[in-house]
Amino acid sequence: MQLVRQKEQKMLHGRRFTAGSRGRAGVALSALLVAALGTACGTSGDSGGAPAPTKGGKSAEASSGTGGGAAGAAPGTRAEQLKARLAAVKKWKLDKVPLDAPAAPKEKPKISTRDGFEVEGHEDLPPVFTTIPTEDKVVFLTVDDGAEKDPEFLKMMKELRIPYTAFLSDYLVRDDYRYFKEMQADGVTLNNHSLNHRYMPALSYEKQREEVCGQQDTMRRTFGKRPTLFRPPYGNYNEDTLRAAKSCGIKAVPLWNAEAFPNRMDYREWDRDLHPGDIILTHFRGRDDWEGTMPDMVRHVMKTVTDKGYAVARLEDYL
Repeated sequence: MQLVRQKEQKMLHGRRFTAGSRGRAGVALSALLVAALGTACGTSGDSGGAPAPTKGGKSAEASSGTGGGAAGAAPGTRAEQLKARLAAVKKWKLDKVPLDAPAAPKEKPKISTRDGFEVEGHEDLPPVFTTIPTEDKVVFLTVDDGAEKDPEFLKMMKELRIPYTAFLSDYLVRDDYRYFKEMQADGVTLNNHSLNHRYMPALSYEKQREEVCGQQDTMRRTFGKRPTLFRPPYGNYNEDTLRAAKSCGIKAVPLWNAEAFPNRMDYREWDRDLHPGDIILTHFRGRDDWEGTMPDMVRHVMKTVTDKGYAVARLEDYL
């Protein structure tokens, strides 16, 4: 059964959907669907028919209800789910079907502050980190601020079922809370990125507390929940920042190990590569700031991630 599932995953992920193959798109989609369903008919004698996960992530059957912002199982039969997934890949012009993340760990990894990112007295303050300690070949996509409100981005992420986490600054999102409420309704966790996106170390403790705790209050009032994660603007913080964050319920401060754009990825590490558990940063941006759109950014991220054999997982599943 393990070999059968690996064959299915390879068939799904090995097929490229390019503009040059439009004339064959319907045939290719049908062939992939038939192949995937055909491999699902057999069961392992010692597994009771349960699907076996592939090395890079879960099998399509095991994870058909995960990923993306949406929580819970996708509607319809396995055939319908696979067909919808392949149709979404074709619609949004991804090179490959994204790998599916494994099941959330039963025990959350122990999170500690990355070496060199400590402040004085940090043992009693929220940890600051750029990578989740895990052996799973997964990465985590996070999107900051809220300036661009592209409806195509919401559609794309929902249809492809790609999970992501948002860090919001109120001065950028308050003109259209509905956009982020729709995101939240799709299962995306909304977190704290301060009220006004100011450079925190230049502020007094009291001003920093206004920025962080004021955003906590705003998000509870607007979205019904106080976040537990905070990302300081620009990734800059000091002891007062973390003390202020802790005082109003922040449990952890995720930074990032890679940053995504529509045409490239920037990396923090010397090897300029992804690693298991890396957090990827990107922004709510459009053509005014980028040479591309948010869907262009997602396409580039997913090509990079999938080509390197990684799946995108939910950050909250590991925290």
